[in-house]
Amino acid sequence: MRDLAAERGIRAVLVTPGPDLRYLVGYDAVPLERLTCLVVRVDADPVLVVPELELLAAAASPVGEAGLDVLTWGETDDPYAKVAGLVGSTGEVAVDNHMWAEKVLRLRDAGAGARQVLAGQLLDQLRIRKEPDEIAALADAGAAIDRVHAAVTGLLRPGRTEAQVGAEIAELILEAGHVRVDFVIVASGPNGASPHHEVSDRVIMPGDAVVVDIGGTMPDGYRSDCTRTYAVGDPGPDFRARYEILQASQEAGVRAARVGARCSDVDTASRSVLADAGLGELFIHRTGHGIGLESHEEPYIVQGNDLPLEPGMAFSVEPGFYEAGRHGARIEDIVVVTEGDPRVLNTQTRALVVIE
Repeated sequence: MRDLAAERGIRAVLVTPGPDLRYLVGYDAVPLERLTCLVVRVDADPVLVVPELELLAAAASPVGEAGLDVLTWGETDDPYAKVAGLVGSTGEVAVDNHMWAEKVLRLRDAGAGARQVLAGQLLDQLRIRKEPDEIAALADAGAAIDRVHAAVTGLLRPGRTEAQVGAEIAELILEAGHVRVDFVIVASGPNGASPHHEVSDRVIMPGDAVVVDIGGTMPDGYRSDCTRTYAVGDPGPDFRARYEILQASQEAGVRAARVGARCSDVDTASRSVLADAGLGELFIHRTGHGIGLESHEEPYIVQGNDLPLEPGMAFSVEPGFYEAGRHGARIEDIVVVTEGDPRVLNTQTRALVVIE
């Protein structure tokens, strides 16, 4: 981080609790109104500024193992002035993209740097290519969410509400090894046409297609995210035909996830299959998003993003089709770019699962 900042002419990088702090120093700090801030300076050692009452928590994290310098502040101290004193009042200072606006403005008012810029331009370069241990963590998360999908067929049946099914799925996500449920989408029938529908009191009916998109956070902070589409009884020939095209679209996107291809190439590979079949207007979102310590992070698999793919990049491939008032469908896997074939981290069948 320090080297990247120096290359960009940035005096210091300020990182508050969130995925960036956990990535850099392993400290999963609780976001509080009190300021915790990692100060990465190009001309000096990094310092973690923490409230005095959080010192033991910081020391028990990898911060203590690494021997990182820690500066505490008391309840009547001004922590923003302390950070400004470490940084100085001249030059550019990068603030992490997740920093609360209150903290950004108070650091500015305290004189921490003459100009604030976003630290994402630096952190994204580090986080976008996963190390082998990160890929292993994502694979563990993928296997855990696969176990949940394997149990979904036993939960879906006519007469149950989306909310009832969703509550049981949330319990299974935790039982599978996650420490937090990030989202549960159970979108039946016409609700499937809303990509980010969560759950409702709608009763699942015979013939409904049901989109189930679920994900959670593992103990190490890495995330899962996987979507499968189910049918409770026969969804009809029109839906089945569309679903086969969707499956071909998703397979094309996965195949395109190779070193040297652009993010937009993966989107095009998936999108063109649906467009050629007359379903292009029903695919209303990007093809994918990066995943790691956040459910959505760089790289984004979308038209206009010409970033070349490199080994270690991990992202979803999740085309869908959505027709308001009728139905929707989506297939999502997490894919890792390798020197050879793309590595798919989810293994549950991508075929339409019909529950009789």
